[in-house]
Amino acid sequence: MLSEQAAPVIRATLPAVGGALDEITERFYARLFAAHPELLRDVFNRGNQANGEQRKALAGSIAAFAVALLDHPGTRPDLMLSRIAHKHASLGVTAEQYKTVHEHLFAAIVEVLGDAVTPEVAQAWDEVYWLMANALIAVEARLYQEAGVAEGEVWRPMEIAERREETADTVSFVLRHADGTPTAAFRPGQYVSVQVALPDGARQIRQYSLSAAPGHPQWRITVKRVDGDPAGEVSSWLHAHARVGDTVDVSAPFGDLVLPEGDGPLLLASAGIGSTPMLAMLDHLAATGSTRPVAVVHADRSPASHAHAAELHRLVEALPQAVLHLWYEEPGEDPVALPGRADVTALDLPEGTTAYLCGPLPFLRTVRGDLLGRGTAAADIHYEVFGPDLWLGAES
Repeated sequence: MLSEQAAPVIRATLPAVGGALDEITERFYARLFAAHPELLRDVFNRGNQANGEQRKALAGSIAAFAVALLDHPGTRPDLMLSRIAHKHASLGVTAEQYKTVHEHLFAAIVEVLGDAVTPEVAQAWDEVYWLMANALIAVEARLYQEAGVAEGEVWRPMEIAERREETADTVSFVLRHADGTPTAAFRPGQYVSVQVALPDGARQIRQYSLSAAPGHPQWRITVKRVDGDPAGEVSSWLHAHARVGDTVDVSAPFGDLVLPEGDGPLLLASAGIGSTPMLAMLDHLAATGSTRPVAVVHADRSPASHAHAAELHRLVEALPQAVLHLWYEEPGEDPVALPGRADVTALDLPEGTTAYLCGPLPFLRTVRGDLLGRGTAAADIHYEVFGPDLWLGAES
């Protein structure tokens, strides 16, 4: 909770700071990487730095947290904090790094806003920063403890036991510990980070959902090659170079878009490679003999581009109260799919359905908006974004 002294200062300066956040975060990253080039080389996603998405995500998180402190002074935006903390833990972020971020972020604020940053303003925004940072540090400490690792020590070498080409641009990898120890437990829907050594010496990291249920002796991830400018460095490297018998560094599992306990009805809605956490959830439901009502929605470009399509059909058929709703933009001769984009407005969803969404931002916005429009409570709609979360605060 903000102090009585800081709250009116934040309220008065939020428009100015919020309006300048994009420039502030641009200056911040420039300063940070000049002082610590190893962070850009080995921690931050260079593609998201190049296209500006990471800058937008940071600005959005700061603004959302400040607004939450003002609008709901007795509570914290725990959903937003949890999502960020899980991502940080999967990268091995440490408490000490928050001091480094503070140093360069506040130097950037002064650079951009100049004399407007009076001692009173600086102290108030310093309070906002450390409220957010300390909350994240506490959540991340708990996550490390639950994973059974020391702070930041999330990495273990894993061997590629199997490689399978799922579509023209999607490949799955089955992973096992190189030393033969069993894979750790995880919750259906969670992800791991994968770190690879690139030709220029960088060790870039990306997150990939575990696309099969817990309980298997090995893990599986499914990697879609990211084309474009810039292309996905890690996905391209994995597609081109990762083979059976190779070793990659993999983190402990993290992520808060997880299958809930109980027998309540579910909606699992995905688009494209966003199907991967849903596959783990469905695999777990099938393995445990669940009789929960499950509406499964998936949208893709075409049958040929739909990774794990046959597996999705098989898992839905194994669940006595599951129904598959499939849309392809180019359905071809598929006898099941509807043409066009996913539409949840006409689905027969039972009262009390909990929705889990994963896919591109336009898909998430559309489906979430349609669910809210039909009366689904915002608290019952959960989502996962692959990449920087440009939607922070939507659920807070």
